[in-house]
Amino acid sequence: MSDRIYNFSAGPAVLPEEVLKQTQKDLWNLAGSGVGLIEHSHRGKAFTKVIEEAEADCREIAGISSKYKVLFLQGGASLQFAMVPMNLLGKHATADYILTGTWSKKAVEEAKMFGNAHVAASSKPTNFDRIPAAGDIHYSARPAYVHFTSNNTIFGTQWKSEPDVPPGAPLICDASSDIFSRPIDVSKYALIYAGAQKNLGPSGAVLVIIRDDMLKSVRDDIPTMLRYSTHAENNSLYNTPNTFGIYVMGQSFKWIRQIGGLKAMAERNEAKAKIIYDCIDNSDFFKGTAQPDSRSLMNICFRAPSEALEEKFISEAKAAGFDGLKGHRSVGGMRASTYNALPPEACAKLVEFMKQFEMANR
Repeated sequence: MSDRIYNFSAGPAVLPEEVLKQTQKDLWNLAGSGVGLIEHSHRGKAFTKVIEEAEADCREIAGISSKYKVLFLQGGASLQFAMVPMNLLGKHATADYILTGTWSKKAVEEAKMFGNAHVAASSKPTNFDRIPAAGDIHYSARPAYVHFTSNNTIFGTQWKSEPDVPPGAPLICDASSDIFSRPIDVSKYALIYAGAQKNLGPSGAVLVIIRDDMLKSVRDDIPTMLRYSTHAENNSLYNTPNTFGIYVMGQSFKWIRQIGGLKAMAERNEAKAKIIYDCIDNSDFFKGTAQPDSRSLMNICFRAPSEALEEKFISEAKAAGFDGLKGHRSVGGMRASTYNALPPEACAKLVEFMKQFEMANR
């Protein structure tokens, strides 16, 4: 009998059991070296193999060409909010941001410290319940780059495809909460970054995929550790990196490959989300908060008829073996995060509980 429950947390989030079990072994003794994973030198042969395999597997599953550098950095996505404009936005240049939630709003505020930040579109007037329509996006004359957040963890919305940008404008994406949950055409992007703690690994680590030509634009009047070029030139080993985070990310890449790659992962995630959305749509008790055409496959936000019933739902769900279902205070209600590693059976079991709760509380 398993001593684990169903983890619907928005992050740090569920990881594949296979990854956790392999990590347990390697924490004690990495690959038969007699030394545990987090005890190894980042410049030793054992860890060199770890980081090289992690990069190779990352490139394979996402089809990342040699025109891009794959970096394993620290500080999570929140540091990237500052690093992107610090590196790529001149004092008199303008970057365009599409606001679809709390994290894109934070990214804009950081950008204003280094140059001009133009809000090309925003779904704030409707409490971020949708992705802006193409006709509602108004770019500046010559944006240094266009930034968007592909999935909005708090509000449960997700871009179905990349926004169309002005010719020549570099596209930058915060993909923290849906990275590698579906196929991605990396060639459309100048830079992609993602905190690891939702689909890839532990908190504190961040994956950055940056096109080579963007490295030529990096400013040299910023701290060495905050330059993308520093980490690209040193293969993410300029300083002692988060060796544990890189290892777990590497194991997650291997797991995705074993699942069948990003196409198979997308099919798995679509099926999981459909189980819960169908329950919401067929209920007059529960109600989704995101507009149907903007719904996320990663974060499913929904409400009950009253806050009292929502509190009861969360409490009873926890007692029944479902954790992490409390919605963010910005939205309220409940949120079921169905990231890559969440097993399909978790969604089916949650729906069983939802139906029982609805019948008992009408």
